[in-house]
Amino acid sequence: MSSNSFAYNENSGGGEATELGQDATSAISNSGALGLFSSDLKKNEDLKQMLESNKDSAKLDAMKRIVGMIAKGKNASELFPAVVKNVASKNIEDPNQLIRASALRVLSSIRVPIIVPIMMLAIKEASADLSPYVRKNAAHAIQKLYSLDPEQKEMLIEVIEKLLKDKSTLVAGSVVMAFEEVCPERIDLIHKNYRKLCNLLVDVEEWGQVVIIHMLTRYARTQFVSPWKEDDGLEDNEKNFYESDEEQKEKAEKRKKPYTMDPDHRLLIRNTKPLLQSRNAAVVMAVAQLYWHISPRAEAGIISKSLVRLLRSSREVQYIVLQNIATMSIQRKGMFEPYLKSFYVRSTDPTMIKTLKLEILTNLANEANISTLLREFQTYVKSQDKQFAAATIQTIGRCATNILEVTDTCLNGLVCLLSNKDEIVVAESVVVIKKLLQMQPAQHGEIIKHMAKLLDSITVPVARASILWLIGENCERVPKIAPDVLRKMAKSFTNEDDLVKLQILNLGAKLYLTNSKQTKLLTQYILNLGKYDQNYDIRDRTRFIRQLIVPNEKSGALSKYAKKIFLAQKPAPLLESPFKDRDHFQLGTLSHTLNTKATGYMELSNWPEVAPDPSVRNVEVIELAKEWTPSGKAKKEKPAKKFYSESEEEEDSSNSSSDSESDSGSESGKQGEEGDSEDSSEDSSSDSESGSESEAENKKTAKRNSKSKGRGDSEDGETENEKSETSDSSSGDSSSIEDSSSESESKSESESKSRKVTKEKETKIKQDRNLVTKNVSLLDLDDFNPVSVPIAHPTPALSPSLIADLEGLNLSTSSSIINVSTPVFVPMKTHVLLHRMSGKGLAAHYFFPRQPCIFGDKMVSVQVTLNNTTDQKIENIHIGEKKLPTGMEMHVFNPIESLEPEGSITVSMGIDFCDSTQTASFQLCTKDDCFNVNIQPPVGELLLPVAMSEKDFKKEQGMLTGMNETSTVIILAPQNFTSSVILQKIVDVANVGVVPSGQDNVHRFAAKTVHSGSLMLVTVELKEGSTAQLIINTEKTVIGSVLLRELKPVLSQG
Repeated sequence: MSSNSFAYNENSGGGEATELGQDATSAISNSGALGLFSSDLKKNEDLKQMLESNKDSAKLDAMKRIVGMIAKGKNASELFPAVVKNVASKNIEDPNQLIRASALRVLSSIRVPIIVPIMMLAIKEASADLSPYVRKNAAHAIQKLYSLDPEQKEMLIEVIEKLLKDKSTLVAGSVVMAFEEVCPERIDLIHKNYRKLCNLLVDVEEWGQVVIIHMLTRYARTQFVSPWKEDDGLEDNEKNFYESDEEQKEKAEKRKKPYTMDPDHRLLIRNTKPLLQSRNAAVVMAVAQLYWHISPRAEAGIISKSLVRLLRSSREVQYIVLQNIATMSIQRKGMFEPYLKSFYVRSTDPTMIKTLKLEILTNLANEANISTLLREFQTYVKSQDKQFAAATIQTIGRCATNILEVTDTCLNGLVCLLSNKDEIVVAESVVVIKKLLQMQPAQHGEIIKHMAKLLDSITVPVARASILWLIGENCERVPKIAPDVLRKMAKSFTNEDDLVKLQILNLGAKLYLTNSKQTKLLTQYILNLGKYDQNYDIRDRTRFIRQLIVPNEKSGALSKYAKKIFLAQKPAPLLESPFKDRDHFQLGTLSHTLNTKATGYMELSNWPEVAPDPSVRNVEVIELAKEWTPSGKAKKEKPAKKFYSESEEEEDSSNSSSDSESDSGSESGKQGEEGDSEDSSEDSSSDSESGSESEAENKKTAKRNSKSKGRGDSEDGETENEKSETSDSSSGDSSSIEDSSSESESKSESESKSRKVTKEKETKIKQDRNLVTKNVSLLDLDDFNPVSVPIAHPTPALSPSLIADLEGLNLSTSSSIINVSTPVFVPMKTHVLLHRMSGKGLAAHYFFPRQPCIFGDKMVSVQVTLNNTTDQKIENIHIGEKKLPTGMEMHVFNPIESLEPEGSITVSMGIDFCDSTQTASFQLCTKDDCFNVNIQPPVGELLLPVAMSEKDFKKEQGMLTGMNETSTVIILAPQNFTSSVILQKIVDVANVGVVPSGQDNVHRFAAKTVHSGSLMLVTVELKEGSTAQLIINTEKTVIGSVLLRELKPVLSQG
């Protein structure tokens, strides 16, 4: 019996007893078919237990048996979560960040609800990962999980809130995208992170910038009051009529109060401005819509130039940009009037682009430029693109209605087009003329007669219908022509288009009412033809007209008013832009492009009447400061000071493209805000922005002082040191105060001061903060560090800057002592700065001496040699106007009073290239002339050599893997296989230091970037044959890639 049941189950495909590779007889010998099913359940339970086992062998065996089940077509779906957990968990814990991230991406892409708990655990674990790349993928996974199971929203919001606090630029864009998908209404999550996002914006990857800007636009519309105060005043005036005298006085007082922009509102506008120069069109468009929706109207004009620049992009980009410009140009013509010629149509433009440009030209038309535009339109009408030619004629009609001075000119031009050979042009002209004549019908009887003659030649139904309508409306002004036109139309009635037939019926009715003697029989004939027409609309119109105009017993009361109904005065059509009603959609969105609300579109809220509490955006940093305040003796002060000042420099470099007073303190505490408030001499707008923040900082400082009074002398002294160091480091790049900087030096030298002296210094520092910033020489003593000063010290202090570095995996802070060394080789290759022919006898050359710059730690030293090749004295040689990219700085040489004939002089300059190969452009001037010159650094000159051990090199290299590593295989020339040749070729290209190597076939070199101090590790590993592998490890992946491209041909050639 049992064997029969087994065979039956096997044949029918319903049995699952033997697929697990066990002995079939043991399962069969239990109790027939029921025994089979029960044992099957037990075996699946066994497999689950094996998959959850700690032994890899058990897991492997279970996997094999499951594969066997699937191969036989058995259902193993209930084991799916356990299998996924085993496959994913191993990879999610992999030491390689790329493997961990890829595992999370694969796991989150499995659209099976049963593994949602596993996915949630993986996301939570990845959100706390040390690698910012893994945390970025965790943010991406949040959106996938939410679409799979929206019930997980609350748990996902917790992860989003945690990731929003992340200070890594790699994570910011992705987590804001997750925020927009999962909980866009939770604006409260943004408050504490608002300033950080504004400051990180410049360094976030491009598509992240787009998402953040759109989110911050919505945020600004809910948190700040309207900067468009002129409009508010107009609204108030309209309401005053219905208000009492007291209410009017209150309103008047409110209007008298000057509008003051919130510092956070200004921070957003200021930090997005540099992105108008982005190479990504979406970023520029996002910034443009932000300025349009939240900036003062006087400042919105700066976006026009950037948008016009995008018109050089692909046709798809042009289409979107032109649509947005068309909407803007309706409300603010002045923004784009200077760029009128940029919207002229090109012959290579597709029709959709041509039409949009026409729309913009129409919006920009005024009395001053209409004559130029009409000449341009005359050319467009002759285009082979008939659709574009027709659109041009409509444009001429709109210009005629908008600018009354040219109405007659436009009308005459359109009449001339009626003799055009192209039927479409003629037809469109007829339609536009019909609309124009409605505005001034009495003055244009001759034009109507001329158009009546065209009925014999025009075949386009819309044009024929327009002519018939015009004749019907003006039948009393052309009493001889109208009946004859009706006679001709009666002959061809059956062959006409339905649209034309309807107008023939209307014309017959109007003539019957005004000239029944001549047209009564014709009208009855046409009504009889329409009565039996195939189209029911025409049959219905015929019955209606017959009952209305031909009185009989059945006629109703309306027959008396037939003439008033048919010959009533019609309002002239209003020719409006099709983009007029699109402004209620946010610019740059899909809804604006489609002119309809798309799925997921979130409308911009109206400005609040009263701004919400701005203190919700303040970030408390007192607790963090307590955590990293050292409790030991002054012995720990030195490394703490060195570490903190460097972290500030790194922070400044990340925000270098924003303005000098950008509030970096919002990311890593308020320490930097005091320096920002002192920077008023550089940017006048910083006064209003940093004033409130510096007041809050003073209060916090006072609290911290009161809390530290009860501590020991050493603790008190260290706290004071910490404050003075904060003041110095925060204003390091923008001329700090002399007294505070000299105090910080004296403190670093004398490490054990008494409490009394410390308090006196504290008082003096507070006094200095209130003074106007003085001009200080850049040659501070702190800049003259010995060559062997370490770039990073291990420190246990958990400062905000350290936390940011750890989360962003800033590996330079975790290294052991790494010393800057002297250059191995200084190439004397010079570059031409100014040729003697171009410089009218003044020649200039420059070269890089590969020495630390005396003008600033972040600057590259450049030596310029000036030669006078003339027989005249050249006077007052100096640097004129500087045209530097955002963030780049230059220290110029002092003016040279005179240079004798055939004389030569060498001067030094310092340029902060911001770790990029961008060109520094400036003017080299003499007494009489100015010459435009530029310096572009080779990538190898942006480095300083570093001395480090092989052990430290390998340790740092192990931390700079994955995306931080670039490599290539090169074929070496035979003579390049020796160590000395490789060394010479490497150091000739790049200013790197040699790292001792215990392997003959491996050559290692190390350096750090001048601006940010990021490590640059170069490895040349010789392989069998004539090949070698060139590896570069660095956080600055762009510089690493450029250096790789420059080294490859140098090592390959003989």
